[in-house]
Amino acid sequence: MAQDIRTPAAEAAAQAAVPPAPVPPTAPRGRRRAWDEVPRWQIYLPLGVYLLFTLVPFYWILLFAVRQSGSTSLVPWPMTTEHFEKVWTERSFATFFQNSLLIGLATLVMTTVIALAGGYALARFDFRARKGFMLALLCSQFVPGALLLVPLFQIFANLRMINSLGSVIIAETVFQLPLSMILISGFIKNVPYSLEEAAWVDGCSRFAAFRIVVLPLLRPGLVAVGSFAFVHAWNHFLFALMFLSSQEKQTIPVGLNTLMGADSVDLGALAAGGVIAAVPVVVVFAFIQKWLVTGFSAGAVKG
Repeated sequence: MAQDIRTPAAEAAAQAAVPPAPVPPTAPRGRRRAWDEVPRWQIYLPLGVYLLFTLVPFYWILLFAVRQSGSTSLVPWPMTTEHFEKVWTERSFATFFQNSLLIGLATLVMTTVIALAGGYALARFDFRARKGFMLALLCSQFVPGALLLVPLFQIFANLRMINSLGSVIIAETVFQLPLSMILISGFIKNVPYSLEEAAWVDGCSRFAAFRIVVLPLLRPGLVAVGSFAFVHAWNHFLFALMFLSSQEKQTIPVGLNTLMGADSVDLGALAAGGVIAAVPVVVVFAFIQKWLVTGFSAGAVKG
């Protein structure tokens, strides 16, 4: 019996002679699924209604802020700045603005620094009470600030910090820390641990490796956490109302409350104060929106 011996060249030629398997026909490009054929007006109409619902209050407050007193026109012409001058000089909004800015910046710095240290510990160290501590941080978000006003007031009274901006800064920082630590720990987990180990091999200490390698990569997350801490401290009304008694220590939200009397409300002055209160927040988010979106996208992916 003759033995069938095939060389590699013969096997390759035999495989090439086999015809390829038929490819199933594809659907024509012109045909689409039913849910892909959505008219554009069904998309733009809800978005337009939502945009109108959002922008009308802003136009209304601007209208009252720049419209002359006694006018009922829907077009603010001729425009005036008398309401801004009134609240800025006569209503001490310059002092309120300075106090709010100081509280917001101090809360931003303290919250970011403490949350950065705590978030690094939660992300890099595996200690026994870590899960319980994380659970306690999450549960603290369900406690309203009004529930702790009395004990906080007693603590600050014993420390002689009532009517001091420091009391509001400490209270705002404490209430911002739990969520900030959770967010920053998530950002740090997205940074590969091997980068720090490589820095240790090159002779860096743990702190130097964190400062040189990890900290630059956390910039979007720090911007996101710091911006929310600043905005919350800028807009918060309750702590400033309870812990600050003198007018020269009040903040913007409390100053807006003083513009509403028992019998009448100066709508022009109130609108001008609202515009002054909104401008810093709008400016901050206009400059950090790129970092803010990057920070949210980085924190949404588990490393």
